[in-house]
Amino acid sequence: MTTPSPNDPAIELRGLIKLFGQTTAVKNLSLTVPRGCAFGLLGPNGAGKSTTIRMMIGTLAPTLGEIKLLGIDVGANSTLVKQRVGYVPETHQIYRWMRVREVIGFCRSCYRNWNDATCRDMLARFALDPEKKVKHLSKGMLVKLALLLAVSHEPELLLLDEPLAGLDPIAREEFLDGVLGSICDRGHTVLISSHMLDDVRRLADRVAILYEGKLLVQGNVEELLATTKRVSVTLRDGSRPEKTPEGTVWQRVQGREWLATIGDFSPEKERQVRSLPFAERVEVLDLDLEELFKDYVKGQRVAQ
Repeated sequence: MTTPSPNDPAIELRGLIKLFGQTTAVKNLSLTVPRGCAFGLLGPNGAGKSTTIRMMIGTLAPTLGEIKLLGIDVGANSTLVKQRVGYVPETHQIYRWMRVREVIGFCRSCYRNWNDATCRDMLARFALDPEKKVKHLSKGMLVKLALLLAVSHEPELLLLDEPLAGLDPIAREEFLDGVLGSICDRGHTVLISSHMLDDVRRLADRVAILYEGKLLVQGNVEELLATTKRVSVTLRDGSRPEKTPEGTVWQRVQGREWLATIGDFSPEKERQVRSLPFAERVEVLDLDLEELFKDYVKGQRVAQ
């Protein structure tokens, strides 16, 4: 077995495919996440986000492809991976009959790097009552307990699968503060899967967008927003765009207005749009992350 290097990416997926019968849930996914970043895995329901994370953590086997976390082949050594990776699933499998302190004690026995000081800090930060039974915790408190269990063994990589679903705004804020604190205090690499764009925007510096198991785009958030623009073009009477600029993600014609979202936007592409014979007026608009996400998804739905 090749010895992992500290310079290996936190996550490396190559040609990942997952079939469920005749359905392809993940389609030839290749993705690299460098260490020390916060990465947002975005996509609508059914995009393949949870399936991808379950394959990463080793609870679901890929049909084809290679998965390395922290330089470790997950298929060959899932036990070592689980020692070095923290995981907060969408559905929490925590024994409901246990008290919080009993759950902590059970998990503490499973990890050689369990940090009691980190655990105590998280208990205090989240105001978790050690004597309370899991079945009596609110959904927000249950998610906080799951995060405590995921980070108290000092993982180098933290995987969060839709952790904010169903939480009220205050619980979401407290959870994100806990994750951000974990990144800042311990230098974790974090991957968060979510369709809550505001929360991901606050946390992540890099993102990838999936749709029906296929990777649409990935990159640094600021760079994506700087190089993806929407153009609003007033059309001459009766005119319609016959050819769209290269990199067009989504477009719509309504009345005399042509809207198009274009990736890899540049001064040259702006000149091309302005020189189109049917263009009477051209305005270049910035996008936020939610608009960029929606346009990529809408573009795929229109193309089907």
